[in-house]
Amino acid sequence: MKKIELLSPVGNMDMLYQAIHNGADAVYLAGKNYGARKFANNFTDEELINAINYSHLYGVLVYVTINTLIYEEKIENFINYVEFLHKNNVDAVIMQDIGMIKLVREKFPNLVIHASTQTHTHNKECINLFKSLGCKRVVLAREMSLDEIKKIDEDIEIEVFVYGALCVCYSGCCLMSSLNGGRSANRGECVGSCRLPYKLLINNKYIDTEDNYLLSTKELNTLNNLEAILNSNIDSLKIEGRMKSPYYVGYVTKLFRTLIDKYYNKEELSLTKKELKNLKKLYNRKFTSGYLFGDNIMNPESPNHQGIPIGMVTKITPQKIYINLTEDLSMEDGIRFKKQNKGMIINKLYNKNNLLVKEISKGNTCIIDNKINIKSKDIVLKTIDKKLINSLENYNKKRIEVSFKAEFKLNKKFKLTISDGINNITEYGQIVEHAINNSITKDNITKSLNKLGNTPFIANNIDISMDNNIFVGLKSINETRRKLVDKLIEKRIEGNEKILTKDYNITNNINNYQKFFLNILVRTEEQLKCAIDNNLDNIYITDYKLYNKYKHLDNIYYRCSRVNNKYKEMNQEKLLVCEPGSIYKYKDNNILIADYFLNITNSHTINYLETLNISRVTLSPELNYSRIKAITKTKNNVEIIIYGRLESMIMKYNLKNKYTSIAKINSLEIEDTKHKKYPIITDEKNLTHILDGEIVNNIKDINNYKQIGIYHYRIELFNENYSQTKNIINNIKKVL
Repeated sequence: MKKIELLSPVGNMDMLYQAIHNGADAVYLAGKNYGARKFANNFTDEELINAINYSHLYGVLVYVTINTLIYEEKIENFINYVEFLHKNNVDAVIMQDIGMIKLVREKFPNLVIHASTQTHTHNKECINLFKSLGCKRVVLAREMSLDEIKKIDEDIEIEVFVYGALCVCYSGCCLMSSLNGGRSANRGECVGSCRLPYKLLINNKYIDTEDNYLLSTKELNTLNNLEAILNSNIDSLKIEGRMKSPYYVGYVTKLFRTLIDKYYNKEELSLTKKELKNLKKLYNRKFTSGYLFGDNIMNPESPNHQGIPIGMVTKITPQKIYINLTEDLSMEDGIRFKKQNKGMIINKLYNKNNLLVKEISKGNTCIIDNKINIKSKDIVLKTIDKKLINSLENYNKKRIEVSFKAEFKLNKKFKLTISDGINNITEYGQIVEHAINNSITKDNITKSLNKLGNTPFIANNIDISMDNNIFVGLKSINETRRKLVDKLIEKRIEGNEKILTKDYNITNNINNYQKFFLNILVRTEEQLKCAIDNNLDNIYITDYKLYNKYKHLDNIYYRCSRVNNKYKEMNQEKLLVCEPGSIYKYKDNNILIADYFLNITNSHTINYLETLNISRVTLSPELNYSRIKAITKTKNNVEIIIYGRLESMIMKYNLKNKYTSIAKINSLEIEDTKHKKYPIITDEKNLTHILDGEIVNNIKDINNYKQIGIYHYRIELFNENYSQTKNIINNIKKVL
């Protein structure tokens, strides 16, 4: 039986040690560039080499995340970095950018690629697309249920997240950080927009939601559901947490390792109350079993680490805080006052007699200094448990079992062989002599071979064959053992495959356009009629019924859904496709244009999409003028959004259903702390779409774009009426 892989997050060397020695089968990490957690510590090139070697020594696989979008000017540097990883024996790379996946497969045909969760892989067709690209594994969207995953029967490895932070938006589909914070989540720079407070407005009126963190999620924790996951077709269990602490990584890895081993040993899978409490102390925003099991994922109460409740403030003075404890409290513990959301480290701890102590047990009153100006009684949370951290710093190092075979024959060099079950290495020592005084014994040899204390190995079997009354110096046996150990270490960390490198080419595709095109996306029939009346070149419709009513017109396209569990059957249709599965599903018998949701940021992605019958692509709105210009040197079958309200987020979570039962909703919005309002649309699939709080308006830049070879310009409408739509069109036509 093939055992499921336990995959742990690593942001630095301390986390690597914790992951390996607490039982990870594989780790994922990143260098200083191209990883989707740019603000983790991450690894220098030298540290990466050391991490790979150390992991391989202990039989642990290493996957390096290079799962950001790649801009045109970074392609050569990116490929050089991939080659560096390949030459240093990385076991796989995790990638998002479709064009770069295609390029890396061509350039390095025997480098293993995993399609990142950032690829928005959420259905069979998505999986087939990445399988056709040569990916060995797909990391599925967190929004998939276990029942949906079980129905996947493709010959490709499946990886799922089973623990850690959740994104409220489908991964790879969030532009909120980029549009509002100027930092791209697709480039590893997420500002955490979903963890900020928002107010809800319905029909322009504020709604009391009690809690303010309307987009904040709980932490995923499937430990109590692990048996169902282990009984499925999943190949790898992924723990999130490259920006967490080493102790978090070590402890979570250890618990999963313990339960996985119990499963294969046919033992009962269960957690103790202490283990669950420790998990909460290390990090939690409350726990959920996630969409895997249809659980509620939201925690609008707080985006912060909750810890565990340890007591209540009973008295406050300007100098002191008095707390009745329901859990033990020690010096150097971290606490937070829940309602006031203020935290501190306990530097001085007093008992009820105002005497300094190191710890106070539950059931007693403690006194602490009021150094953060607490003014009201509050629930107290413990967010750092110093004793727990101290205990987790001291882990047992993993030991690799080896066996020795020894032959000591008179007048021949003695022979030692070490084996780890895969590698067998033999060394010869000095010539065995007849003993004059004291002969060597099997016990002497066994003790010498067992001297492996400072190595990663432990001897589980020693087989000795020897003549009687012989002599060999123990120094020679020890030296030969050391040589064997050194060679075995070298063998375990060296690469197994020869690195293959091939050339690649980019094909130019410069169309001989005779005019500039003005295209438009419409959401209502009123907008559509205005577009038709004003002779727009191409019209994209979000409403399928409306599309069917007007599709007899040559310039009408249907914008497909961004999320698909079941596809509409389409043949000889004109489609604006929004996710990889739609491309794979519709590529053979339809006219396709790629929308901006596909995160197209370089010419290689366009090159690949052209092979899949994509006639034109909409470039990512994250590209600036110079990066668009770099693409149009080889590709001009591109479209840009020149005016409109972009979609910044799509969620499986239905915000509307959560907070309102109002029958008629004319407008639904959330408002941030800067009073920017974000319109919300709920579609026929119950998905929530959050539009940006500002309208993109680059009309003044059209002449500049025309000069670099942009021929297609799009208006992206929201709720504009006929008159407003016409005004927008006229303003653009004056320039175009």
